[in-house]
Amino acid sequence: MKKLTILIAALLLSLTASLKAQDENDSRGKFHIGLKAGANYSNVYDEQGDNFHAHAKFGFVGGGFIQIPIGKYIGIHPEILFSQKGYQGYGNVNDPNTSYTYYRTTNFLDIPLLLAIKPSRHFTILAGPQYSYLMSQSDVFTGNNTASYQEQDFRNDNLRKNILAGVVGFDINAGGFVFGGRYGFDLQNNNGDGTSTVPRYKNVWLQGTLGYRF
Repeated sequence: MKKLTILIAALLLSLTASLKAQDENDSRGKFHIGLKAGANYSNVYDEQGDNFHAHAKFGFVGGGFIQIPIGKYIGIHPEILFSQKGYQGYGNVNDPNTSYTYYRTTNFLDIPLLLAIKPSRHFTILAGPQYSYLMSQSDVFTGNNTASYQEQDFRNDNLRKNILAGVVGFDINAGGFVFGGRYGFDLQNNNGDGTSTVPRYKNVWLQGTLGYRF
């Protein structure tokens, strides 16, 4: 009986020590700041334009983030990112033989404000709104001379610079390293005052990043 009591006490002591060690390694209730970088795989949806078709392209994304706990299992994760989006497009102008190709890169300042749900210390679910500001745009247009009007039409679009978007995703936490995956989509299209002609669209993107938190 005495040996059984000693064994049970030893097991309880070992379990307590193990739980204490896990709790010390669990940083869900702690404040963190960090940096991250990666890539966007972006395209457009809800596009409107005569014979216009779009394909996805890659772009750079990088910036900083803050992890603000509201208890152990819920938090707020604001981020500020330089984010390249855009698309590759092609189409024709009235005549099927009059074709063009188009490559657009848009540079945004993205500020997502995400609700974090933390079911475990290694995995975080994220969702929330995002404010995006269009800082600059680069266009490459190729086509024969009969497509010159179409080229001017694209470049003179009245683009919306302030865009509201939605973001959902996850983080995988491994010590100080954070792997993030996001799916984002614009809630407003790109035409600023309704006069934008071709193409009118909304951005959509997949994002993968690797970061480090302190």
